[in-house]
Amino acid sequence: MKVIITGAGRLGRHTAQVLAAARNEVTIVEEDDDVVAALEGALPVRLVTGDACEPAVLEEAGVLTTDLVIATTGDDEDNLVISLLAKRQFAAPRVVARINDPDNTWLFDERWGVDAAVPADASLISLIEEATSSTDTVALLRLSKAGVNVIETTITSQSRAVGHALADIAVPAGTVVAAVIRDGEPAAPDAGIRLRPGDELLLVSHSATEKEVHAAFQ
Repeated sequence: MKVIITGAGRLGRHTAQVLAAARNEVTIVEEDDDVVAALEGALPVRLVTGDACEPAVLEEAGVLTTDLVIATTGDDEDNLVISLLAKRQFAAPRVVARINDPDNTWLFDERWGVDAAVPADASLISLIEEATSSTDTVALLRLSKAGVNVIETTITSQSRAVGHALADIAVPAGTVVAAVIRDGEPAAPDAGIRLRPGDELLLVSHSATEKEVHAAFQ
């Protein structure tokens, strides 16, 4: 599946990490040059610098052949303009948009090209489920088109994995850690990283269940 994510804030980055880990072709559009430079090599995605509210930038990102556009900027006006352009001008098959201000919820519908709207306080999982509903999401995040599960687990102070290096954790067969998100920033899953309370782990598995993955860490 080809995906365009507009906005490289925390939600945009995490969404890109999950979808890329599930073997989707992901492009992030971000207008801040410094943010784009910081992301170079940090995420397995294509980066496009520019304002996604401009049709030419969306075209450069590949909107004419994309399967999904996700507008995750921190500005509702921008998310609506992006959604309208993606759906009305470029006929994107599915458009998902983030709502930052609850008072604007009534605007986020098909009139503005929005197929699914996600409140800013919704979980990452909720956004991905909305975004991938057309690909038969099952269980937590079963991306059937990719043939894998992407499972999220959070380390708490009671988790058995606290203080242990990632290499010491026996994850189920056919499962790999795609990212460790610490203090809101995704980090490469280095084998020597020691897990702390609050760490969020994204794991990709071809066969393990959510229960089996949680049991390894909790």
